[in-house]
Amino acid sequence: MKALNHFGFPVLRFNFRGAGLSEGEHDKGRGEVDDVRTALDWLDSQFHLPIVFCGFSFGAATGMRAGCADPRVAGLISLGTPVAAEGRHYGYSFLEKCSKPKLFVSGSRDQFGHQPRLQEVVAAAAGDNELVLVEGGDHFFEGHLHEMQAIIQDWIEKRFVSGTHAEAS
Repeated sequence: MKALNHFGFPVLRFNFRGAGLSEGEHDKGRGEVDDVRTALDWLDSQFHLPIVFCGFSFGAATGMRAGCADPRVAGLISLGTPVAAEGRHYGYSFLEKCSKPKLFVSGSRDQFGHQPRLQEVVAAAAGDNELVLVEGGDHFFEGHLHEMQAIIQDWIEKRFVSGTHAEAS
């Protein structure tokens, strides 16, 4: 949130259904994709700007699914991309048809983002993709938040600010 807000972009941070104080029940990723679509609709209605989606862990996996299919989304950032967590395995075959620029940031010690599998996901994804491993970082980037923020800012700067004058949410 802070990395995107650094550029003055409007940022929306929300809880999925059933998380925090939000209403509803967790829907194993199905309804949560609708939650992301609703958030994208709201951002578009309020700001009418191209959108850069950024999500963490489950939110990244779910949000990329919604963002890839949405023409308003100009780029995707996935932080702590899970490939397996608590008995759940995440599938990313939809990325094979998603040519939007994508940034994947993962800790080198991410317990839910096994590096060889994550590298396969990134390699199979269409378009301009970048995987950055934060050395020593775990799934939550504990002690490495400033480094993660700098990586995001650099990626945004190169793709959406410098020379293009494109704005994003």
